[in-house]
Amino acid sequence: MWILGPIGFTAPWLLLGLLLLPVLWLLLRAVPPAPIRRRFPGVALLLGLSDEETETDKTPWWLLLLRMLAVAAAILAFAGPVLNPQAREPGTGPLLILVDGSWADARDWPRRMERAKALVEEAGRDGRTVAVVRLTDRPETPAFQSAGAWEGRLAGLAPNPWLPDLTPWAAALPEGRFQSFWLSDGLDHPGREALLSALEARGAVTLFQSPRPVLALRPSGFADGAVQLSALREPASDAVSIDVSARGLDPAGIERELARATVDFAAGAREAGAALSLPPELRNRIARFEIAGVRSAGAVSLTDDSLKRRKVALIAGREGREQLQLLSPTHYLRQALEPVADLIDGSLQDVLLASPDVIVLADVARLTQAEQDGILDWLDGGGLLLRFAGPLLASSDVSRMAEDPLLPVRLREGGRTVGGAMSWGEPKTLAPFPEGSPFHGLPIPPEVSVTAQVLAQPDPELGSRTIASLADGTPLVTRKPVGQGQVVLVHVTANAEWSNLPLSGLFVQMLERLAVSTRPAAPDAADLAGQVWVPEVVLDGFGAPRDAGEVAGVPGELLAEGAPGPALLPGLYAGSDRRVALNAVGPETQLSAAVWPDRIPVEGLEAGEEQALKGVFLAGALALLLLDVLAALFVSGRLGSRVGAARGAALLAAVLALGAGEARAQDEAPPDPAAESFAVEATAEVHLAYVETDDPEVNRIAEAGLRGLGLRLRERTSVEPGAPMGLDIERDELAFFPFLYWPVTASQPTPSAAAYGKLNDYLRTGGMILFDTRDAGTGGGSSTPEARRLQQLAAPLDIPPLEVIPQDHVLTRTFYLLQDFPGRYQNAPVWVEAAPADAQQAEGMPFRNLNDGVTPVVIGGNDWASAWAVDARGMELLPVGRGYAGERQREIAWRFGINLVMHVLTGNYKSDQVHVPALLERLGQ
Repeated sequence: MWILGPIGFTAPWLLLGLLLLPVLWLLLRAVPPAPIRRRFPGVALLLGLSDEETETDKTPWWLLLLRMLAVAAAILAFAGPVLNPQAREPGTGPLLILVDGSWADARDWPRRMERAKALVEEAGRDGRTVAVVRLTDRPETPAFQSAGAWEGRLAGLAPNPWLPDLTPWAAALPEGRFQSFWLSDGLDHPGREALLSALEARGAVTLFQSPRPVLALRPSGFADGAVQLSALREPASDAVSIDVSARGLDPAGIERELARATVDFAAGAREAGAALSLPPELRNRIARFEIAGVRSAGAVSLTDDSLKRRKVALIAGREGREQLQLLSPTHYLRQALEPVADLIDGSLQDVLLASPDVIVLADVARLTQAEQDGILDWLDGGGLLLRFAGPLLASSDVSRMAEDPLLPVRLREGGRTVGGAMSWGEPKTLAPFPEGSPFHGLPIPPEVSVTAQVLAQPDPELGSRTIASLADGTPLVTRKPVGQGQVVLVHVTANAEWSNLPLSGLFVQMLERLAVSTRPAAPDAADLAGQVWVPEVVLDGFGAPRDAGEVAGVPGELLAEGAPGPALLPGLYAGSDRRVALNAVGPETQLSAAVWPDRIPVEGLEAGEEQALKGVFLAGALALLLLDVLAALFVSGRLGSRVGAARGAALLAAVLALGAGEARAQDEAPPDPAAESFAVEATAEVHLAYVETDDPEVNRIAEAGLRGLGLRLRERTSVEPGAPMGLDIERDELAFFPFLYWPVTASQPTPSAAAYGKLNDYLRTGGMILFDTRDAGTGGGSSTPEARRLQQLAAPLDIPPLEVIPQDHVLTRTFYLLQDFPGRYQNAPVWVEAAPADAQQAEGMPFRNLNDGVTPVVIGGNDWASAWAVDARGMELLPVGRGYAGERQREIAWRFGINLVMHVLTGNYKSDQVHVPALLERLGQ
């Protein structure tokens, strides 16, 4: 290829044709030939006459230039012009293309394959043989083949979900001289330097590497009552934040995002973490964490049983008396643990066979030697023994003189105790939980108090083993490690005899903090050895989970090594009693950037895209020839007639069409990233939206109102809307949202003509807008500023005739049977699309056959958003009415909101006759 500035030519020898253009100029000047001059006396008779049709004696110079340009454009077109030609050194030997092919490549995999394809095509033009090697595969000596044999195979290459070991590849390289192109993932892998030296010994080496950092996610853990997330990046650069998404199955069995956390990298930091506090019910549903927007197995962290529901055994020293359930030692424990754990009942020997995660002994004083030995063996495996005091333990001599192996401290007798338990004249409150305690950070309700407890001996280890105490410093909860497990003693009863702690929410939180730290997050080799672990889910290089299918099980010894590879795919493996996640990135993984010698040329993956210009030059030559025909007609004088003018117009239209086609190809506007991001967010799930006003407080209440309505929809219907979204009707697309809430303010600006066009299209295509003047409909008509502003705003909208909502409108029965539609206010009229004039009530029907579509607008002033509004904790934000009547009014407001959303999503299906029997029964008719 011959390159001249930004343009290259694949067949430059054809440019020699440009040298013939002067000869062509002379030939064209001789056509038509010059006239021969002859003297003829009769010419005098023609003097004074004018010839309407004239013909030039020679071709005009501008017409010659036009024809020369047409021929030059044709010559340039057939010379193979290329825009942005890539300067390449021609090679004659074989070409070896190496691709790391790891999960670190996945993020830029399409561009890597485009670069590899360009290299293969170039080698094909040069007649060179090619071999492509993926370094995460098992080492094999590559075989050089024709470029055509590789062009179709590149599309089938995909990254593997593990990192390569380059050590054996140096010995697998073929002998002889060849040129190497290495597409690196940017990380330093074992054996990299040895492989580079082996490649350099066989020929020139060129490196391609993406400038984007590699992002990875370590396995999640649980500590201090929250899921702990840790992310890595390489290389480290400026401060940046990334989002980590927790994904799993919702109650309907549909995979979706359940939670999201933000991980903030400081400037120059390679690691960053975040804590995600989730309720146990939600945490148990999480199947994996993934870095949002990054398609890579290294950006995915699968979860296993370390975050899942636990098995808890409950054993009491004495059962509650008949019909006195609240006095049972295990009643409050059962109520607190049932939502978050699987409870096991039975004798101690029986529950040990079930390998529980937690064993709770409620006022159990003495154990047999066999029971004690069984619990000690179980504790060595990582269990948690949670003991509660009580009258039996207080009156026994267990752990008095010597510390019992199944109690964390020695217990006192006598002194301040009465019958083994201490009592005071005034109840004692709890002291703040110290740092290092699993309860640290939990708020302590002031009403929680203790009236009696079992005291601990003041041994030297007492301070380090106390994780909760009373306000006077006496221990309330003590703990000690036993093997890989731990023993915890709560110095009060598990029921409300000695303390009201079991009656509080703090009791549930404390049990949760204790129960989730029972089994080690990462099992050791002994736990995994001796059985075959069957993969249930495996990850591909892009981080997408797929069913393991026919993937064979792996021995526990191999799984314990924790090194993903061809024989051990990252995924979720099931054993006899638990599931273990093997992730592409381990808990101790560190990323380090590859450092290349200065002698190795390192290029980016981005290569200037070559663009063939042959079609452009041919189109230009054709356009010039058409202009030449038009000019020839003009010179010959044939353009003055009607036929000539029609032909000229047709030729001019053809020329303009060619130009317009080229212009359209060049003038396509690039997509707007912000609009694309908004569209993705809006269509990922159903969202309720509100129109943003000029008042931030109104916008805040509107968002809170739709948040509350969304919570009620999730609780009571199959609709599960996402977070509410505020819309700028001038900028945002409305078609993504089935329902818009528009709070009207007196100073709201008038939308533009384009915005009104979008609003009318929205209303005509099935959308619904709820206009809320928030003025309680005082006075009716246009007596309030908001009502007058609504009339002005709605004037350009294509709104059908309206009427006050009739008692048989479908909104009165879409989901709930309603007669009133209150918000924060009530009794204001609500307007909807008017029924057809000929709508009649058929015999036997409780309602008329009203319009078949969804009313496009609902107008009122009851301030529904204020009645729906909840804060971030789900608590009502604003008061409605007084006492029970106010709460009932809020409930009806929620029901009206649910009816609205169900109406816009389902239409008027409740007008169908099939619903008549049920509706008649509900109406008491």
